[in-house]
Amino acid sequence: MIRPARPGDAEAQRAVERAAGARFVEVGMAEVAADEPMSAEKLAAYARGGRSWVAEDHDAQVVGYVVVELVDRCAHIEQVSVAPSRQGHGLGRALIDEVERWAAAERLEWMTLTAFADVAWNRPLYEHLGFRVLADEELSPALRALRSDEAARGLNPQIRVCMRRTVRRP
Repeated sequence: MIRPARPGDAEAQRAVERAAGARFVEVGMAEVAADEPMSAEKLAAYARGGRSWVAEDHDAQVVGYVVVELVDRCAHIEQVSVAPSRQGHGLGRALIDEVERWAAAERLEWMTLTAFADVAWNRPLYEHLGFRVLADEELSPALRALRSDEAARGLNPQIRVCMRRTVRRP
């Protein structure tokens, strides 16, 4: 089940992100795996702002989440994580679909995100979900700034891509 996140979900969201991030060790990106998740305070702010959703299992445990920023009048997916035990079951797609419903209600034209170009559960997955890689000349100043912020946090911009998908209307 997908539902709006609540401020009290923050620690469960952080646990999901830690577990999901551990997979980066498998592809030689231990530094990404070791990166600390977003703070509980920031996650709670996303929830209070109505820009975060969680996936729950049958026991009402948080097993995935997504948070969204508004960037250039686009729904920018800042983070999406699914617990490793629940990956491959469509939860990531369901979370992104929820973002799309929100974006459509907000009358936004695009959803954007940044991803690792050569990690199977990043760019190729998002392409499968309808996102396309943006060429450098297509990047807005705000997306360029996001890439700069990522680089300042240690994410190599040479192995990252910005992606975009049209928001479908119901």
